[in-house]
Amino acid sequence: QVQLVESGGGLVQAGGSLRLSCAASGRTFSTYGMGWFRQAPGKEREFVTTISWFGESTYYADSVKGRFTISRDNAKNTVYLQINSLKPEDTAVYYCAAARMATTDYGEYDYWGQGTQVTVSS
Repeated sequence: QVQLVESGGGLVQAGGSLRLSCAASGRTFSTYGMGWFRQAPGKEREFVTTISWFGESTYYADSVKGRFTISRDNAKNTVYLQINSLKPEDTAVYYCAAARMATTDYGEYDYWGQGTQVTVSS
């Protein structure tokens, strides 16, 4: 059983930055991979980024590569998403999720946070 609690969302002007946090608790020993997904109203949930246990492996969706950075602090059981140069199309609910390994596959994630809203104004 793993619980994920997200924070850091908000309303930001285009070009601005946010840092999202996801604090994990419970049986986190098996959460070798962590990821972020996002979903806009009327849209499918889409993969954003993922990271392995030690951070040695990361992968980003093309739409966010170079602007978003995922990191983790295992001592704090926390994963971060630094989001820079925000665009209006980044507006979505952002979810963190936990899996056995770093993966882009939605179906491989066993635990999900409640989501945090990111709104980017033009």
